[in-house]
Amino acid sequence: MTGWEMVAVGAAGVAAGGINAVVGSGTLVSFPVLLAVGLPPVTATISNSLGLVAGGVTGSIGYRRELSGQRSLLLKLLPASILGALTGAFLLLHLPAETFEAVVPGLIALAVLLVACQPLFQRRLAVRGRDDGGPVRGGRLAAMFAAAYATGSYGGYFAASQGVLQIGLFGLVLRESLQRLNALKNVLTLTVNTVAAGAYVVVASDRMDYPAAGLLAAGALLGGYVGARFGRRLPAVVLRTAIVVLGITAIVVLVNR
Repeated sequence: MTGWEMVAVGAAGVAAGGINAVVGSGTLVSFPVLLAVGLPPVTATISNSLGLVAGGVTGSIGYRRELSGQRSLLLKLLPASILGALTGAFLLLHLPAETFEAVVPGLIALAVLLVACQPLFQRRLAVRGRDDGGPVRGGRLAAMFAAAYATGSYGGYFAASQGVLQIGLFGLVLRESLQRLNALKNVLTLTVNTVAAGAYVVVASDRMDYPAAGLLAAGALLGGYVGARFGRRLPAVVLRTAIVVLGITAIVVLVNR
């Protein structure tokens, strides 16, 4: 990479780390930049997963207050995210990219719809007495586990808008604020990226571009901190709008690739 290309990758890491902490679509910034500096698609995906782990750490730490009271649920969902990440990594390394990418725009569109309609869904669930705001058990826990596994598989394979999908699906089950859902999402996406990146390092280290991943990591470390510091103060309507806008942007980018 040239000097300017290194600067571009580092800057993409800052932007991606900040966006991931607040919404969860940072890959839409970093992935195209990695392609633009000459990395093949699979190498770009693998290097991107490793590079954005650092931003996930600072983003999760920044949202630690919003994680209060969610420890039990988080521990129950972590195994699902880990299994999903391993599934996604396996798919990336063994299946043609077109197989999965064909359905990605539809999945993101569904997530955007779920996030946009979350207040309506939650009001109806509350009226029907199906969500009392208490501990997540039984069918609700099973639904959360399935959602964590599905989004983990998606994140291990492609990663873009994984957070949008998680917030959209989790918001159907949990009567929580967007900020608390975002905190939960940050830890689970960090887990997915870490496990997937570890799997890539072990079984596909020859397809990893470590200089690019290192530049992304340095930028994402700063971006995750800044994103969490300011993003957690955003009103729900602003955060919801940002998620919807970035989700629609993701669809446009993917459809026109």
